[in-house]
Amino acid sequence: MKIENNKFASLVYTLHEGGRDGRVIETVEEAAPLTFVFGAGRLLPAFEANLEGLEEGSVFEFSLAAADAYGEEREEMVISLPRNIFEDEGVLRSEICYVGNTVPMMDSQGNRMNGVVVEIGDAFVKMDFNHPLAGTDLHFSGKVLGVREATAEELMGPSSGGCSSCGSKSSGCGGSCG
Repeated sequence: MKIENNKFASLVYTLHEGGRDGRVIETVEEAAPLTFVFGAGRLLPAFEANLEGLEEGSVFEFSLAAADAYGEEREEMVISLPRNIFEDEGVLRSEICYVGNTVPMMDSQGNRMNGVVVEIGDAFVKMDFNHPLAGTDLHFSGKVLGVREATAEELMGPSSGGCSSCGSKSSGCGGSCG
């Protein structure tokens, strides 16, 4: 059976930054494979395009340019927020607000997003809300473990799997976790 729309697939892979010899970002192993319903819109379109038509046992290797993965870093995603958001009774909450820390936040519409603290000033805290892999070319190598018909329940709900590099438990790195 081939990977195509509404098929349930499971796979393992190693994700490298840049090319085949780049730093390993994530390894997904057989004990906890990436599982998903193909065509459900949960994975990056370019990731899915490289898997389409593969069968159980197929080995794959492909690269995605940053523009086809999580996009380029966007300057408008780096914003300064009032420091008092991170204070408790006028004191900076240093266990949360320190340079390099990822802080879960919500925008004015209630959408959840993660921001990385870039700089702490007297009045503002500069946060970067770009996806952690924005601006990064990705290289995947792996193997398809299985392909089968998706159940009605799988077709209705989010797939399992995960992506440690972005913290999502619903998308996998091929997904839109961010």
